[in-house]
Amino acid sequence: MKNDLQELRRSAVVSGFGPGAVVDFRADNAPVSGMAAGLEEWDRSFPPAGLANAQTVRETRLQKKLGVQGFRLPPVIEQRPKSEDPDLRRLVAVRFPQWLQCPECDRIGPVKSWSDDAGKAYRYCADCTAKAAGARKVFAIPVRFVLACERGHVDEFPWHWWVDHKPDCSNQRGSLTLRSEAAGLAGLMLGCPKCGARRSMDGIFSRKTWERFSGCAGRRPWLPDADETCPEKPLALQRGASNLYFSVTQSALSIPPWSDRLQDSIGQYWDTLVNVDPEDREKFIEMMAKGELGPVLSELGMTPAQLAAAVERRIEHFAEIDTDDLRPAEFRQFVEDPGDHTDADLEFEIRREKVPEVIGPWVSTVVRAVRLREVRALTGFTRVNPPGDPDSAHHAALSVTKLPWLPAIEVRGEGIFLALDERRLSSWERLPKVAQRAAQSDALYRTDWASRHGAGSKPPRAISARYLLCHTLAHALMRQLTLECGYSSASLQERIYAAEGDRPMAGILIYTATTDSDGTLGGLQRQGKSERVGGILSRALLAMEWCSSDPLCISGMMGAQASFSNAACHACVLVPETSCETFNTFLDRALLIGTPDDPDLGFFTALVRSC
Repeated sequence: MKNDLQELRRSAVVSGFGPGAVVDFRADNAPVSGMAAGLEEWDRSFPPAGLANAQTVRETRLQKKLGVQGFRLPPVIEQRPKSEDPDLRRLVAVRFPQWLQCPECDRIGPVKSWSDDAGKAYRYCADCTAKAAGARKVFAIPVRFVLACERGHVDEFPWHWWVDHKPDCSNQRGSLTLRSEAAGLAGLMLGCPKCGARRSMDGIFSRKTWERFSGCAGRRPWLPDADETCPEKPLALQRGASNLYFSVTQSALSIPPWSDRLQDSIGQYWDTLVNVDPEDREKFIEMMAKGELGPVLSELGMTPAQLAAAVERRIEHFAEIDTDDLRPAEFRQFVEDPGDHTDADLEFEIRREKVPEVIGPWVSTVVRAVRLREVRALTGFTRVNPPGDPDSAHHAALSVTKLPWLPAIEVRGEGIFLALDERRLSSWERLPKVAQRAAQSDALYRTDWASRHGAGSKPPRAISARYLLCHTLAHALMRQLTLECGYSSASLQERIYAAEGDRPMAGILIYTATTDSDGTLGGLQRQGKSERVGGILSRALLAMEWCSSDPLCISGMMGAQASFSNAACHACVLVPETSCETFNTFLDRALLIGTPDDPDLGFFTALVRSC
């Protein structure tokens, strides 16, 4: 494709249209389906390469966890004055699928069998264009079906294998016809114009259909010349299906001491200062202060000795970062420090609120997050099934070789943090009926994990009553906040802090994490003030008492088995999947408010009764 297709938002590249994703474009008003190319293409088509590029971002804790030196923002072209040459750098997409269909004559065939205009990405049917009125071109559209496997490989649908030509047919590689003759897949007929073979597309989405197929070809079109051997059996998916691409992302909040402006101000000189011998660092800074580092010291208001000491403290803190889980450090920032963080230079500004009496027995901490910064990195992707473990090494790769950087976005926003009363929560989760309810979800999850990863494999988490409670409460609050402060449901996001053991956690952060103005208007964090948050939480829980799908929903008959949920459906607790950390799984509103037969099952039952 040599011409511009269309623009994508930066956040879209990380959330659903990164390397390996199929994207529907419009080029010269014609439909074009492309697959975003791998990260090596970012270096080639958007120089300078790697972290030398100006469009980068850093988050120290996340860098250490992911083993990279920094992150690159999805590139944006420079807006140059008319007197200068325009910025011609672009990200690249490769055409996928290669098979196209004429919407008028129903012919399907590979891209080389269609007519084109030099330098244009579209293809058109010459015969139908010649018959069309005026100068209208009849553009060929991408076919509807592709093959994909659970390891992330993707390939063309095997049209000739499916139609099953007659033995003497000479059209084993040419064009076919795909015509809708009746409703549904059963009425969609694939035919060969040469030998007359015909076959319905019915059954193409069944796993049993592909058990007799030769196997996955290991194709990775987003990484040229990087196909690999794959033992999986592929499945047929629709080209625009939501399960053709699941982004695997990891994120971190910028918290003290990493949220100050020291590292950003030093910028490209940071790695140099870190690698200098500690005994020589102050003299080295004095020498550099005579040149490029002088303005930086003035901006920071530091002497060379103070900067050397600050760098040394930062190195010590870096060694203390727990890469197994970044969230406990964030949780402690919200609940353990008795003071507010209000430094204007920080990316992390919080204000603690007095817990209202109405919710005091259940909630121990309320914090308004006036300013937050989150860095969200794309580490890979999956197909067919959502990612179960973000730390897994079996996700589809974004590049041929491991690079010292990953694509990421940084978003700034605001939020509300609530921590549940640990003593009351510990007593509640030890109740046999509560433990049994959580065990149902955990058993479903373990069974599904074993079916996809082998009988001996261990899932990355245990689904506890504590986690189900916190997660469902986050969904209930997001739905209520959408009504109370006017945010769109997709502009809110959850961050769950739930763990047992020596350092237990039970908290939720509801925050805005969008790149538009929804993230910083202040309306969300104001709902965390003492005079408001009690009423909002109470109303959110009252809304959970009744669902339009009850009694089926509360009895667990509405939740899909693959969601590992009990009482949950679209009418009560589900939110947009972009707002949920786990794609609307692991939910149970009965743990919030109980069931009609057993109201004491709910952690907040007494609060709801008092409202």
